[in-house]
Amino acid sequence: MDTESLGLLLGLAGGVGLAAASGFRVFVPLLGVGLATRVGQITPGEGWSWVGEPIALVALGVAVALELGAYFVPWVDNALDTVATPAAVVAGTLLTALMLGDAPPALQWILAVVAGGGTAGMVQTGTVLARAASLGTTGGAANPLVGLGEAILSVLLTLLSVLVPLLALAIVGGVVLWWFRRRRTPAPA
Repeated sequence: MDTESLGLLLGLAGGVGLAAASGFRVFVPLLGVGLATRVGQITPGEGWSWVGEPIALVALGVAVALELGAYFVPWVDNALDTVATPAAVVAGTLLTALMLGDAPPALQWILAVVAGGGTAGMVQTGTVLARAASLGTTGGAANPLVGLGEAILSVLLTLLSVLVPLLALAIVGGVVLWWFRRRRTPAPA
């Protein structure tokens, strides 16, 4: 495999992992990529360097704090999903495009929309369903625990996507396969 193909594969793997992380929390992976850019772990393609600028890091840090806090308040977390669902798809798309760096623009954006936006949308839909189930079974009392789990998963996936992108992709792929097999297997009678 040549270095260009390897770069594309690693970028896609990292982008899909970050997209999944944005399905759990929209701003955590954006902040993570900004910090990784700032310290030189990630070199974004042309037009993406803004994510590592101090003003962007401050704004993203505030957004992360507000988002994390809101998901610990029952009922507010469910209401936030009306905004978070489309925002996660946009964030997943942008993060995947950023990670694909200098790929040809048509390929970059097709992969970003399909793989990144699609992954973020699937994960966000799963979180919405989990919180709805928690709301229905516990009246929202367990929602802060669900929110904490989602936040932890977002941070872990962000770190893996930046540091070990192929592992992040393998985890996301494994969870997606497990979910689809679970959905296709009929419940015992």
